[in-house]
Amino acid sequence: MKAFPKDIRFKYAWRTYQQRILDNLDTHLEDGHLHVVAPPGSGKTVLGLEVAIRLDKACLILAPTIAIRNQWIQRLCELFLGQTVAPDWISTDIRKPGFVTAVTYQGLHAACSGTVDTEQLEQEDAEQLPPASKPMKRARLGDISKALLAKKVQTLVLDEAHHLKNAWWETLSKLKSKLNPIVVGLTATPPYDVSAAEWKRYIEINGPVDEEISVPELVEAGDLCLHQDYVHISLPTIQECEQIDGFRSKASTLFHEIKEDEQLLAAVESHPYWIAPLSQIDAIYGDLPAYSACLIYMASQGRTLSEEHQDIIGEQDLAIPLLDYTWMQRLLHFYIFSGNPHFAPFEEHRLHLENRLRRSGVLEQRSIDFLNNRAVTGRLTSSVRKLDSIKEIVDFEYAHLGERLRMVVLADYIRKEFYSSGSTNNLDINRLGVLPIFEKLRRTNTMKAKLAVLTGSIILIPSQAKEAFIQKAASIGIEDIRFTSVPYDANYLRVEPHERLKHQVVHVVTQLFQAGYIEVLIGTKALLGEGWDAPAINALILASFVGSFVLSNQMRGRAIRTEKGNPHKTSNIWHLVCLDPGLPNGGADFLSMHRKFKAFVGVSFHDDGGIENGVGRLDMPFDNLDGDRVAEINAAMFASAADRAGLEQRWNDALKQGVAMVEELKIPFRERVNYVETKSLYLTKTVRNATATVASAAVGYAETLLNNYDRIANNIHNLRELSWALLSIAAGGVVLFGRRAYFALQLYSRYRDISKDIQHIAEALLTTLVEADLIHTDASQLSVDAHVDRSGAVYCHLNGGSTFEKSIFIKALQELVDPIDNPRYLITREHRTARGKKQLDYHAVPEVIGKNKENAQHFQKQWIKKVGSTTLLFTRSVDGRKALLQARLKSLSAQFADEVEHVSKWL
Repeated sequence: MKAFPKDIRFKYAWRTYQQRILDNLDTHLEDGHLHVVAPPGSGKTVLGLEVAIRLDKACLILAPTIAIRNQWIQRLCELFLGQTVAPDWISTDIRKPGFVTAVTYQGLHAACSGTVDTEQLEQEDAEQLPPASKPMKRARLGDISKALLAKKVQTLVLDEAHHLKNAWWETLSKLKSKLNPIVVGLTATPPYDVSAAEWKRYIEINGPVDEEISVPELVEAGDLCLHQDYVHISLPTIQECEQIDGFRSKASTLFHEIKEDEQLLAAVESHPYWIAPLSQIDAIYGDLPAYSACLIYMASQGRTLSEEHQDIIGEQDLAIPLLDYTWMQRLLHFYIFSGNPHFAPFEEHRLHLENRLRRSGVLEQRSIDFLNNRAVTGRLTSSVRKLDSIKEIVDFEYAHLGERLRMVVLADYIRKEFYSSGSTNNLDINRLGVLPIFEKLRRTNTMKAKLAVLTGSIILIPSQAKEAFIQKAASIGIEDIRFTSVPYDANYLRVEPHERLKHQVVHVVTQLFQAGYIEVLIGTKALLGEGWDAPAINALILASFVGSFVLSNQMRGRAIRTEKGNPHKTSNIWHLVCLDPGLPNGGADFLSMHRKFKAFVGVSFHDDGGIENGVGRLDMPFDNLDGDRVAEINAAMFASAADRAGLEQRWNDALKQGVAMVEELKIPFRERVNYVETKSLYLTKTVRNATATVASAAVGYAETLLNNYDRIANNIHNLRELSWALLSIAAGGVVLFGRRAYFALQLYSRYRDISKDIQHIAEALLTTLVEADLIHTDASQLSVDAHVDRSGAVYCHLNGGSTFEKSIFIKALQELVDPIDNPRYLITREHRTARGKKQLDYHAVPEVIGKNKENAQHFQKQWIKKVGSTTLLFTRSVDGRKALLQARLKSLSAQFADEVEHVSKWL
């Protein structure tokens, strides 16, 4: 077979954004790549198939899981060929490719490496993974590529290529170089949170992003349903709190004992960092945090900084921070893991201290933490109290939707040990997982919601759904299904799938769920988290521990698909989080929630509405919470979730506020006071001080004039001379008062519109990036926008340009405003403090500019033109290194302040 069948075509009309991509296909493919980013439910699969059909070459499709691989084949057969049985020119065996070959990434890697047979159903329980299989006969990459070249494979479709692991990427990269195909990359969640090296690798495979379809655009087009994220907070059990407090109590005791450890003091006190810092400039330059930790530790021991240290720091009155957990952790990491030869005489003590830290749980692998370890994090992420949260949410949603409820609960593990073979099941539910969730709901199911379990090894359905199950299975040619009653509850049946059924059981159960025979479906993220499609879902509970950018968004994507015949569908997505009462930031589970919400775009709860990402859009105070505040927040979440009609209105209003998602840099208001109050305070002070200055100066000035009245009057003989005298007096007043008033108003000006400062810096940066040919879009089509919100945070973004160019701009701007790390060039600027004292600030010249001296110098010129006077410093020189040390020391406190972050807004 050399081409697709002539009559093959998509049976439905294309969506607007799909048609736009297809209309511009030739342009996108000029570099041999089509890279499309679009949320789950946007039709990426059919788009990828259409592109492959238009290219009309033998095609290799790679998917992350077997379920998704099968979905590609099903979509091709049902939506393009109009049949249910796959033709013989479609293959799922990479060793025997067809005209269309669909396999998983791990299947391709396994065929080329022979390490493990991954073409099997995914294991859902990490704790139940089988022992490593024996290596298969090595097929070798050369054999695979020859087989594909023999079939003339020239199209490579990569579905959700963000899944690529290191070894898989290496295999795929080599295969790509041998085939030299057209690459069609499709993903819902590009790995924006990975390192620069990983991002570069991702782009090398997929090519630059050609089209990015946003969630609001899809909602506006009616291709994604109206939805909202909600958080339900729980508190740890008494036992969990005792375990967490026990760890921290021991850690605190250990901290104070180490602080008084005379051997540690002797080790640091004898180190050249302390006794001869000028001889260690290069080492200090390469590890400033360790040097700083040494200084802070020695200051806590009552030691005074020598002139050499003051010379390095550049300030005699630098305030030394207190020795806290963070600085002690840095000091101990330096002492234990640096391998510094100066600590060799203390080797026995070092090993003893390392063992103490490990036994206490403060040290795990090479990480030292006096507040958290895996046990503490596990107590929170898998807290049993989350089962109570799930019950409350299920009861709430069922009370509002009744039989219209189609809820899915996703967990990480099955926990088979909670399935009993006896006539009763009174097992203590003390873990989080699919079967514990089922048991919790089954035992408390007063409203008689129809519950079911769907995993790779255990399937439970309501007894009343038995006949429907048999009929659905028969419709796809599957018979002889065995059911067994759940021994401790006759209301439920366990499905015993045979070989044919196990590959179709997800499809059958999904049909029951769609039809209402199941109202609450509990399953694993491995089986239902990605690629699974059930448009009827209108409520989702994410009971998973996962905190990654990619997988969190994939699971959430199950609930935001539209449903035919239900144009007003709304979906509530619930996130479970357990509060750590001992930490003001809420603890590890809260931090995980914050990370996940960076990937979620939705309508804001703020008064001014809007659409954005991040947990801030929920407009809830998630810091310094206690039990009463937790109850208030949960009640507020339930009240909002009950108003599904209001959700539709909020989306409609928010969509009118913008036309596209824009990536912005958010620079927080650094001062630990309220921005509005600070701004008002400085205005009041400025007006008061300016008035007092002018009044006192005016009195003194008038007194001087009166004292000299006779002499002045004697010298005035006519009206013209009087006019000149009055003019001279006025001019003198302006000079005297104006200068004082100017400096008095400067401070208020700083708070009046602090976004102007970022605006000017960003404009200097943009001009430099364009002149350096790092941004190719014509400068006339580009502009910078900066504004400040009510909290004093400044937002800045680039108007115009490609997605890639905007990414370059935002990354470079962040380097400019972030604490100093290790740039090649520094740029300085001078400003006045609140007391009128001159202060020198340092900014890192962004890496993309600093690589080239001419670009750095051009940036300096633009800075002088748009921001003010400055000096450019090359940090690889002797003077430059010293300046870099001073700059980094000055920015140490900023490292623990609110971080600059990327945000996405509908503008």
